[in-house]
Amino acid sequence: MSDQQDTAVDSAAGEPRVEIPQGGLFLAKVLHCSETELCSNPDSLSLYEGDMVMITTKYGKDMATVLGPVSESNAGAWKDVQTVERIATETDLSRYRENLRREAQAFDSCRRRIQARRLDMKLVAAHYILDEPKLLFFFTADGRVDFRELVKDLVGEFRIRIELRQIGVRDESRVLGGIGVCGRTLCCHGLTDKLCPVSIKMAKVQNLSLNSMKISGPCGRLLCCLYYEHDFYVGEKQRFPDEGIRIPYDETVFRITEVNIISRQVRLAGEDGRYISLPVCRFERDPQTRRWKILDGAECPAVGNPELSG
Repeated sequence: MSDQQDTAVDSAAGEPRVEIPQGGLFLAKVLHCSETELCSNPDSLSLYEGDMVMITTKYGKDMATVLGPVSESNAGAWKDVQTVERIATETDLSRYRENLRREAQAFDSCRRRIQARRLDMKLVAAHYILDEPKLLFFFTADGRVDFRELVKDLVGEFRIRIELRQIGVRDESRVLGGIGVCGRTLCCHGLTDKLCPVSIKMAKVQNLSLNSMKISGPCGRLLCCLYYEHDFYVGEKQRFPDEGIRIPYDETVFRITEVNIISRQVRLAGEDGRYISLPVCRFERDPQTRRWKILDGAECPAVGNPELSG
């Protein structure tokens, strides 16, 4: 490996990288598909976060990036522990870069053959397995596709073992990557490949618009971050009164029309036509009656907007 890896220092940040204990477990991201694998560090290897390694994957032996150590208690999410073959050599890195050029050519050729045979499938990516003579193609389709004749065409052209794998639209975003509406790398590509179930109920809990375009990712499915933030909103909402309840205050009765977890403000509409916004710390729930009341003149931290009337 290069001197940069030998010194175990991140040249961009100038800070020491995390060392992977010998014999310990760590996560590695397979470069071509952004899948994370649980690996064991052989006693003979000195590994650090960010190192390139050759590991055994379900597709074959290939290159991955060391993400960092993982405790045994958190290792249950992965069924298998993969083997680290070696730290990637300069030869491995050179072959990987050369394969990127060859993969672009293979992709174009396969796409032309798909169009020629009028197959109802969308080609997503092509990849040469680094340590094995195999060419892998990912594709999406609405249903099952008979691609046996396509495989024969590809074998005849490339003279190598061909494997076609059908993936879902969420997996497509994971493989290709991209930028989300937040301006950051897609979670499924840069954060984790463990795609969790997301429901419209999670959007409702977070008071988000139910417009499907606004809460959907590039894959056309609900945003993964709805799942990641769901527990936070569920926990925080317990500190807020529910929308729709009525509370007597300032010589009238107000109905809660909206709660905002982020600004920590509660919007209320009065029977006398007034609309006010109060910080959540002005609300208290009676432990016996379980009813909410509004405290007069409670001092609150400077969070969100001050009390407004309109």
